Amino acid sequence: MSDPVVALIVDIVNSRKLRDRLGAQQSIRSVFDDARKEHPVLRPLWPTVGDEFQAVFATLGDALLTTALVRLALPEDVDCRFGLGRGETVYVDPSAPIAIQDGSAWWNAREAIELTHRKEHKNEPYLRSWFVSSNRREAGTMALVNSFLLLRDSLISSMRPRDRRLIMGALSGASQLDLAQREGISQSAVSQSLRRSGGAALVAAQQELTKGEIH
Repeated sequence: MSDPVVALIVDIVNSRKLRDRLGAQQSIRSVFDDARKEHPVLRPLWPTVGDEFQAVFATLGDALLTTALVRLALPEDVDCRFGLGRGETVYVDPSAPIAIQDGSAWWNAREAIELTHRKEHKNEPYLRSWFVSSNRREAGTMALVNSFLLLRDSLISSMRPRDRRLIMGALSGASQLDLAQREGISQSAVSQSLRRSGGAALVAAQQELTKGEIH
């Protein structure tokens, strides 16, 4: 029996309304590539059918951080949903040009992204992410993580482009001085922006999840 992993399914919000769907797909792949240069991924993002992508992470913490960085880095006119599923993966045909996987991690990721769709269109229009595990002992972890995702997605959905850039830098470990130099503003302005946008709280929450060993 293989160790549990976190499978990720990504799709594009309102993809049919985009003027440049190919450009949007390229943007998504590019920001994922940038994220994985600094943060681990078991199997890098690959396209599947239509506007959907998949990836595999060793830990839930890695998946949560990467999806936050990706959404913060996307162009203003491009947004994504994320279905995160914990479980096992197995190769259906390892000899295929692009090895096809199956397993509980993928079933859970599919359930997660379908739940995201339903909740988004019901009464949580800001929601973009959900986590599902079939392990009954993880019920508490699921509730904790999904509560975090509800708040995280609400904050990111309301942010201006500069706020997103500053928070992305802070999540990646950049100092406020570095961020100020990148933006051509004062360190005080960076600090104020992070507090006003809720970015400082988001960064602190992500750090607490990591400190709490959300694997």
